[in-house]
Amino acid sequence: MDAYEFIRDAIIEGKFVPGMRLAEESLAKEMNLSRTPIREAIKQLEAEGLVIPLKRGVSVRHFTKDDIRQIYDLRTLLEGYAASQAAIHRTENDLLEMERANILYEEAISRYVESDMDSLKDIVQVNQKFHETIVAASKNEHIHFHISKVVVVPIVFRSFYWYNSFQLKQSLEVHKTILEAIKNREPERARIAMHEHIYQGRDHVLKHLEQIKNIHLLKEEVK
Repeated sequence: MDAYEFIRDAIIEGKFVPGMRLAEESLAKEMNLSRTPIREAIKQLEAEGLVIPLKRGVSVRHFTKDDIRQIYDLRTLLEGYAASQAAIHRTENDLLEMERANILYEEAISRYVESDMDSLKDIVQVNQKFHETIVAASKNEHIHFHISKVVVVPIVFRSFYWYNSFQLKQSLEVHKTILEAIKNREPERARIAMHEHIYQGRDHVLKHLEQIKNIHLLKEEVK
């Protein structure tokens, strides 16, 4: 694992908590690397909005309730539009890709072990794949760029962290509704289903935000 992946995974999984200062020297020592790859990794993470600059070094970005609402509002607009366009422009091959991604999602859910990071990563990755197939089917090359700026992976990861098996299966059913609307060339139905899907994720994060903060505080106390 390179420096970027190591730091990014630590942020996503909550090992590096919001507000935590990341110093090149200590990271280089921890990973047994020179400071150059660490510096490059931090630049990339800063560009992705996962860390913010300090006078010396960077810190892991903290997301407020307003941040989360605004991020999800933008995601809803963009991904809802992508779903509606996919219903208009999708090809048979696009449908196959979406179906494959959703099968992988269903399989990942069936393997899910609650609070297990590896199975959680698997679910997050295949869920992202499903959403990416919809964006690809929209045939709008600009949508992916803008969505990539508002899909904040630590927030998405944490939303799944608090899901139980029943809620994951509900998420799968919404995927199937979106897929069915796209298959039947129903743009408005696809848009509405995607809106509701993303807002459910937002509400889940907001509901558990205080619990997430408490976990971070406990980790800081342990240190």
